[in-house]
Amino acid sequence: MSEEICFAPARELARRIRARELSAREVLQAHLDRIERTNPQVNAIVTLVAERATEHARDADERLAGGAPPGPLHGLPVAHKDTHATAGVRTTSGSPIFADHVPDRDELVVERMRAAGAITLGKTNVPEFAAGSHTFNPVFGLTRNPYDLSRAAGGSSGGAAAALACGMHPLADGSDMGGSLRNPASFCNVVGFRPSPGRVPSWPVPAGWSTMSVQGPMAREVADAALLLSVLAGPDPRSPIALDTPGAAFAGPLDRDPAGLRVAWSPDLGGTVPVDPAVTAVLEPAVKVFEELGCAVEEACPDLSGADEAFRTLRAWHWDIALRPLLDERPADFKPSLAANIEAGRSLTGADLGRAEMLHTALFHRVREFFERYDALLLPVSQVPPFDAGLEYPDEVAGRPMPDYLEWMRSCFLVSATGCPALSVPAGFTSAGPGGLPVGLQIVGPHRADLDVLRLGHAFEQATRHAARRPPLA
Repeated sequence: MSEEICFAPARELARRIRARELSAREVLQAHLDRIERTNPQVNAIVTLVAERATEHARDADERLAGGAPPGPLHGLPVAHKDTHATAGVRTTSGSPIFADHVPDRDELVVERMRAAGAITLGKTNVPEFAAGSHTFNPVFGLTRNPYDLSRAAGGSSGGAAAALACGMHPLADGSDMGGSLRNPASFCNVVGFRPSPGRVPSWPVPAGWSTMSVQGPMAREVADAALLLSVLAGPDPRSPIALDTPGAAFAGPLDRDPAGLRVAWSPDLGGTVPVDPAVTAVLEPAVKVFEELGCAVEEACPDLSGADEAFRTLRAWHWDIALRPLLDERPADFKPSLAANIEAGRSLTGADLGRAEMLHTALFHRVREFFERYDALLLPVSQVPPFDAGLEYPDEVAGRPMPDYLEWMRSCFLVSATGCPALSVPAGFTSAGPGGLPVGLQIVGPHRADLDVLRLGHAFEQATRHAARRPPLA
């Protein structure tokens, strides 16, 4: 019964709780038991508030029994990303500076999940300040990949992805600047969706007009990610870029026949991104599934020139305005790679930022014109399969040296710079090892075409069912 609960789709769990076939307490306890059995091996959930969650689950059952209308996530247990502020629950950002920090308010995504009936059971592990796509930090240590404990779980939402794969919670919130929802989803065989900027409003943030970093959903199925997006999305007066479309637009069925869609496939973004042959070997047959679904598929890639410079400049600026005072005050408490990013931001000039914005704008228009010819772009999520957890990042990809911890993430961060919605969906496993390692397919759509991307990902998922393979320890 516990396994049935922990690996049931979030939509089904929510329905059964509303129908009073299951209680919120039963669902919570099944997940707490799962955490006790599996979390010591992967270190995905780093702060657990079991007593508080049990009390909230009891309240949820009593409200339902009393006739109170349930929210769409009523009774579902969730663990929030440890960079997302949670009132009364420790939020460390993976930094010793905030090792004992307990916020007095929720940030917007947490606020919306709780208002929809979700029950907070804890926090998921992150890299230090969510910088990098490998989840380790000096406060809680390393999160391991549940499909191979010697491998990385990705990041920065690595704890969330590993916990989902192991059945520790049915839904997860995350964030994504350079791939932090997509890379860990690819590494852990779950779904991660980077929505269009403004689709999920962020608050509080130091740069409310910035479009590079977004928050979004993770789940084990695309339809569950859409369920969570229906809660997270929608306008809010505290975000200057919030889109007006209500979240309810994402609450309906995703079934749509993709036949006739024009789909571009780019295995290496026009030769600009090195990709491990093991990844390509998994994705090439996956792409043929779209042809079987009736799509017209051809190899093509938008012109992404300038995307690298725009992303790196605006990212460095982000780290500078967010963390420079802390670096000045406590330099010993920053990992060298993040400190270097902050210093790079400190050295930027007005001309540097102006050039980045011009490149960013020109990129938008070239990609807009590309999507006048195609309905979607397919490409790798990650350029490598899950790598050795003992490394900070892969030092080479397909024989090409990686000069820094961003370079191996170009297949994601170049897409971030476009501002387009992007989905990571399980696409299969490599042939390495006894069971192979997960590989995700990235589906990118036109500007603000979030629902179309989710629908296409759902069609692929239903045709392949790669997400059904659970990790050995689960």
